[in-house]
Amino acid sequence: MEITLAQPEGLVVSPAFSHVAVVPPGATTIYVGGQNGVDDKGVVVSADAAEQSLRAVENARIALESAGAGLDDVISWTVLIHQDADLRAAYGAVASRLAREGAPPLVTAALVAGLGVPGALIEVSAVAAVIRE
Repeated sequence: MEITLAQPEGLVVSPAFSHVAVVPPGATTIYVGGQNGVDDKGVVVSADAAEQSLRAVENARIALESAGAGLDDVISWTVLIHQDADLRAAYGAVASRLAREGAPPLVTAALVAGLGVPGALIEVSAVAAVIRE
């Protein structure tokens, strides 16, 4: 039993993302809701998009670990970037954290007009899957 991330023939091949994830029966699926670049008090860590991005992914990592998973178990990321953010800085900072050896996860990214947390420039959410022995 294994989790499969695939880049089917006929679709663009990218080292940054896969197109399809197949999670077999019996695997544990973990959903992480939107994480912003805030500290443990809910305060935005910086006005810098790259710093917020790194903290948002760190917050996702903390959430995943609380459920017995890690960044390498993520099969799908959603990345929302505020339209006023420096796109290269915001996405560039998280891209290296989302990547991994082997088949990359699925990634959806979008520029948005606003986020729920005032001052937030990025929000990430994740779906992870773990096969428990």
